[in-house]
Amino acid sequence: MKKNSFIPKIALALCAVCFTAASYSQNSLPKQAKMKPEVLKDKLKGGWAGQVIGVTFGGPTEFKYKGTYIPDNKVIPWYDGYIKKTMIEWPGLYDDVYMDLTFVDVIEKKGIDAPAADFANAFANAEYVLWHANQAARYNILNGVMPPESGHWLNNPHADDIDYQIEADFAGLMNPGMPNSASDISDKVGHIMNYGDGWYGGVYVGALYTIAYISDDVNFVVKEALKTVPAQSDFYKCIADVIKWHAQYPNDWKQTWFELQKKWSEAHGCPDGAFGPFNIDAKINAAYIVLGLLYGEGDFTKTLEISTRAGQDSDCNPSNAGGVLGTILGYDKIPTYWKMGLKEAEDINFKYTDISLNKVYEIGYKHAIQMIKRNGGKVGANEIVINVQQPKAVRYEKAFEGTYPIERMNLGSRKLTSEHAFDFTGTGIVIKGNAAKDANITEEYTLELTVYIDGKEVERTKMPTDYQTRKHEIFWKYQLPKGKHNVKVVVTNPKKGYHIRMTDAIIYSDAPIDGIHFHEGKAH
Repeated sequence: MKKNSFIPKIALALCAVCFTAASYSQNSLPKQAKMKPEVLKDKLKGGWAGQVIGVTFGGPTEFKYKGTYIPDNKVIPWYDGYIKKTMIEWPGLYDDVYMDLTFVDVIEKKGIDAPAADFANAFANAEYVLWHANQAARYNILNGVMPPESGHWLNNPHADDIDYQIEADFAGLMNPGMPNSASDISDKVGHIMNYGDGWYGGVYVGALYTIAYISDDVNFVVKEALKTVPAQSDFYKCIADVIKWHAQYPNDWKQTWFELQKKWSEAHGCPDGAFGPFNIDAKINAAYIVLGLLYGEGDFTKTLEISTRAGQDSDCNPSNAGGVLGTILGYDKIPTYWKMGLKEAEDINFKYTDISLNKVYEIGYKHAIQMIKRNGGKVGANEIVINVQQPKAVRYEKAFEGTYPIERMNLGSRKLTSEHAFDFTGTGIVIKGNAAKDANITEEYTLELTVYIDGKEVERTKMPTDYQTRKHEIFWKYQLPKGKHNVKVVVTNPKKGYHIRMTDAIIYSDAPIDGIHFHEGKAH
């Protein structure tokens, strides 16, 4: 693939901006930024287009490389017509785009000040299929648990997952040069499905976009955006490590990847990733976004390749990285190679929406102008003046505090039609599984469960067989007294042909186990 010949110098990207980025970009943001309307439009278009290019490129590799990077000899396809073909034949790939568009549409219909409930209800009742923190939040909302409780870790075992991180682009793109305004939107929308580090992933991505409008220095953008995240959080520490290791190993992204793997790959939030290579944690995937941006050095090809080849959620990560770099460069300066076939796809509505790329270019620009005016900027026919915000850290919050996975119990894919009880020792438990029906049955049904811990009823819950409204886990409970417990799950409305499929249980305690030294002193 002839890639490098299409890469322009990144320094050309802001040639039309009415200030000199290089005069401050290494040190601080200006108090104001001036640019022509066509430059603002070009950057916003570049952000949305970069997302679509990135997710299309990374799509075939998504979660196929877990705990390893994609080897150099693996060619990831790209050709003229690929974007249109993918949008038509694989529309579900674009979940991180049509999720964004759900929130864009709420703002368009209800205004910038729409309450969290409007965003939550639009998201929960949409036709698309969801997973992880998003699906857990959807179930919560449909059953009366509204934001921010719907994303809180005590109500959502996926609170630290990547979900809002992949959906936060819109908040940054509509706030050029205004990271704190983007954070305000992220506070409202991001807590629908996430909390703590999971929320910070979206705060950070939003901030990356806001500063990408103002500076053409990728290193500065990455560092400045991090100021929106509390320094005591693990998310901050993880991204700060990437920045540090990039300085230490400036020509070897794989060395930094290995450092990340050693220090940050053992996530303890998502039950699906406990004791396995699968990792949908926001921190590590955000680190791969930053890995692509820093080692990509403003080169669109290198940025996409590295953020994809880092593995795990390797379509969403290049989507974020491509969107941020697309904003820095502007649409016109995204290399021709990566835009081939894009024009013919820009009028195709993303599935589950009536919004195309061309339409979101227009809507997004309108929202950006509204936010610029709201924050005291000025919009003229020939010049836009942005009151640039100095990034401030959002409030500190931590999910799964004092909660560490210590065991994965195999429940043997048990078909539960009446009741099942078992013992465990720890301070918390997540029981994984789903409501299911026999193969010859088409009618959906909602099984109802009562769950007891140590003989006391702790929850009554509904388990729909319908995949759209399903409960992502059967049951979870954290912050139990440390010690031995008995859990019993009872089906209270059994029906022939329907059952609860119990797969496994993740057991938690108040401190991590050191498996390496676990047997020392015990074998003698």
